[in-house]
Amino acid sequence: MAARMNSSSSSKDSSLPMFSVEKSHDVSCRGVITDEVVEEFGEVQRGLKSRHIQLIALGGTIGTGLFVGSAKALATAGPFSALLAYAFIALCVFCVMQSLGEMISYLPLPGAVPSLASRYIDESWQFSPQQKHGTDSSRGFAQGWLYWLYFGVSVAVEITAAALIITYWDAERKIPVGIYISVLYVMIIGVQVYGEMEFWFASLKIVTIVGLLLMSFIVVLGGNPKHERLGFRYWKDPGYMREYLTIGDIGRLCGLWKVMLQAAFSYSGTELIAITAGEARNPRRNVPKAVRRVFWRIIIFYVFGVLAIGVLVPYNDPYMSKQIANGVPGASASPFVIGISRVGIDVLPHIINAVILSSAWSSGNSFAYAGSRTIYSLALDGKAPSIFKTCTKNGIPIFGVGSIAIVGLSAFLNIGNSSSQVFDWLANLCTIANIITWNTILLAFIRFKKGLSTQGISRNSLPFKSIFQPFGLFWISMIIIFNGFDTFQSGFSLSQFLPAYLSLIFFAVFYVGHKITSRSKFVRDEDMDFITGQEKIDREEAMHVENIPTTWYERFWDWLV
Repeated sequence: MAARMNSSSSSKDSSLPMFSVEKSHDVSCRGVITDEVVEEFGEVQRGLKSRHIQLIALGGTIGTGLFVGSAKALATAGPFSALLAYAFIALCVFCVMQSLGEMISYLPLPGAVPSLASRYIDESWQFSPQQKHGTDSSRGFAQGWLYWLYFGVSVAVEITAAALIITYWDAERKIPVGIYISVLYVMIIGVQVYGEMEFWFASLKIVTIVGLLLMSFIVVLGGNPKHERLGFRYWKDPGYMREYLTIGDIGRLCGLWKVMLQAAFSYSGTELIAITAGEARNPRRNVPKAVRRVFWRIIIFYVFGVLAIGVLVPYNDPYMSKQIANGVPGASASPFVIGISRVGIDVLPHIINAVILSSAWSSGNSFAYAGSRTIYSLALDGKAPSIFKTCTKNGIPIFGVGSIAIVGLSAFLNIGNSSSQVFDWLANLCTIANIITWNTILLAFIRFKKGLSTQGISRNSLPFKSIFQPFGLFWISMIIIFNGFDTFQSGFSLSQFLPAYLSLIFFAVFYVGHKITSRSKFVRDEDMDFITGQEKIDREEAMHVENIPTTWYERFWDWLV
């Protein structure tokens, strides 16, 4: 699995592969912070501690998708289909994270995800750092900028969701939604203390979901005011699978596939651990630890969570169907709240609504962080204006944050009914962009493995070695291609087709357009860049002094964080 780095050794004595210096001059400095860049623009700092990384990995993607969005999955296809879909997509996401973990543990650069494509696949997949004709003015656009746009619009989505969640306590709308949006916008954009805030947000979410799972288990076994033993009664009546679009086995299969798409959207953001790697202390030790725990987080929180709601609530519950139809985002639409309220426990909604609000705030904070670091990485690659390299003395890429703030203003489109449709299109555009990112990671990993083999580098020498690869590439590709399969139900409709496939169309157009104009070529196995940036990270690793745990308490704490 992983070879722990000896922090006291120098880079020359490291177990990592070493290369000749001459080869490094033949490649572009993709994503690397040189001394000249530090002197002129400053740099991000490795201030994220092990506890930050572990909690971000454990609780980073727990949000409204699990607390509220799972109701739609249950209502669409029934409890067994929802459970099967979430478990299957969990396996795909596990493969994505294993692939990503191996690559970023070796080279934990700032904003790592966008630079993987240009290093290991093709510069047109992202940007060409420098055109062959001696100018960088002709620039393409694909994965990197689509990723940045995804984060920017996602900030707006979370701000809007949080504002609507607050209205749970203001049912008469005495305060305009625009006021809530304004306050949340300032709080998310203006407060850039990501690591510590996310640590406490993630802790709260983990405690809440564990508590809900335990309560669900007790309620199902009869520990409720009505003393009813629920068991799996709702799997028998109304049933364990629900038909979708048509009847019979085909209808149940369509329901299963539709929920797979919803599950994929619920897991969005899992790869954010790659972006934190560029600011993590001792990343070659802490990032692999976080990646290994992704599997247990997915199983315990998501798969068990979907199993819990499937035994608490029947898929045809009229109240849940009404809340879904009305698009209610708060606690009243949570299947956990609905299920527990069905057996006479009414104290839960206000508590869950507060946690859902903190989850939306947390997600907005995460996306603002990730978006600013993505454009920072693009600037380091020469793929965005140099101004985005500028960092404050605290290591915040200030103009990167500003770029996300500008895109985040799209949240105010929701104030008017006419402009909200535009916002919905933007949100749909960026949702599938995250799944395209997963595919990019898997494809980059396949090329990464091939490059290592061609250049005679053993994967056993890397800080982390992935397993079960590359299982997810085919299935995630199918999700991207068929994510809008139900838009053809009653004939072709452009208004339904575009939201499902617009981001894929954008990606293809920008990739092919840049490919034609720049005449870039796929990165050959023997030319892959495994050097640039390694020396600086090796120096940082050598400077890090790691305390070896000796007592049982120290060993437990070392395992925990």
